[in-house]
Amino acid sequence: MTEPGIDRQQQAAKDHLWMHFTRLSSYADAEVPVIGRGEGPYVYDQHGRQYLDGLSGLFVTQVGHGRTQIAEAMAEQASKLAYFPLWTYAHPAAIELAERLAALTPGDLNRVFFTTGGSEAVESVWKLARQYFKVTGQPSRTKVISRNVAYHGTTMGALSITGVADLRVPFEPLVPGAIKVTNTNFYRAPEHGDDLEAFGRWAADEIERAIEYEGPSSVAAVYLEPVQNAGGCFPPPPGYFERVREICDRHGVLLVSDEVICAFGRIGDYFGAQRYSYRPDVITFAKGVTSGYAPLGGMIVSDRLMEPFATGETTFLHGITFAGHPVSTAAALANLDIFEAEDLTGRVSKYTDEFRDTLEKLRDLPIVGDVRGDGYFFGIELVRDVDTKRSFDAEEGERLLRGFVSPALLESGLICRADDRGDPVIQLAPPLICGPEHFDEIEQKLRAVLTKALDKL
Repeated sequence: MTEPGIDRQQQAAKDHLWMHFTRLSSYADAEVPVIGRGEGPYVYDQHGRQYLDGLSGLFVTQVGHGRTQIAEAMAEQASKLAYFPLWTYAHPAAIELAERLAALTPGDLNRVFFTTGGSEAVESVWKLARQYFKVTGQPSRTKVISRNVAYHGTTMGALSITGVADLRVPFEPLVPGAIKVTNTNFYRAPEHGDDLEAFGRWAADEIERAIEYEGPSSVAAVYLEPVQNAGGCFPPPPGYFERVREICDRHGVLLVSDEVICAFGRIGDYFGAQRYSYRPDVITFAKGVTSGYAPLGGMIVSDRLMEPFATGETTFLHGITFAGHPVSTAAALANLDIFEAEDLTGRVSKYTDEFRDTLEKLRDLPIVGDVRGDGYFFGIELVRDVDTKRSFDAEEGERLLRGFVSPALLESGLICRADDRGDPVIQLAPPLICGPEHFDEIEQKLRAVLTKALDKL
């Protein structure tokens, strides 16, 4: 029998809580999942059922749940200084974290502008780029380029940069000047055969073609994720970022590495730009910087971009009330302490191939078309026909993903993402503390559910 308190909580959730990106009608006759606590890589719902958090919350909880070290650091900070803005003033935790992040970044990215999350970080870069080019005598540089199906956030500027059409349409018209180019989905690029490097050159050159079509003097920045999230974890082909860097330099365009997901160990280094050996002008970050223990994000900017704002009377006319919050920055410092003490980036590098190999076992299922990604960040594309790579039509996708796979995975005790932004994929991003035993658990649960999904088809 369900406890009375749980019944009341369920009703309150249905009556008053507006969950994000959620089809609320799906809970009309079903229970809202309520996660009450977490420990290590597992979370537990209101009934005490255990789930492996195979998505790290939302690509966030790098060090796992229940880390009292971070909670204690937050409590200590709140007892000393719970809040003070970074408008004109500074506070010790923000100063220390900015210095620490600057030491971890590649090249001359030495200045940290804090936000409260990823969308704000992405939008802050666009505002910085526009003002930077105005104060340096290139006021026509206002446009930005990003990739098809890429997700960069939900605020109006970040949504304009986002390349997922279904997310954009309800809010149009958006901010003008956000141009889209091809992504690096090699699985869906049959015209390039097996030549991954040639495909990478072509995909990079599509960025140059867009710059030249728009007019180089009108383009401010190119936004790229190291591994593209939406669409199902597209890694870069060999040489791709090196060529993009050359293109940006040739046309005076800024290269923005959007690392809201990929930073802080997700693909094996502190930053994806290090993993793939390229030099961005700006890195955006959020999510893993605190492992989700408090909201925090930001952009890390090169000395060149900072220079016009470091002297004279020019001010970057942008700010966010809770950016660089003392409690959040204290959480981030404690999070980085755990990273160093437990060598979490090294752990991801050590186990990446084993995680990939474990997921590759699923290829014997005729519904699994592709397994791709890097680090602890993988996507499994589901197909109707493996030989032809034929995907599902809209009705099949709805019935497969929302009607069966998503609820069945939850019922099995695995939290991950069954996503249809692009072709149907299952995305996995477990906490960085996970190891081979957790990979096996993920594979076994996926195998059981996908085998049943075949019967449904």
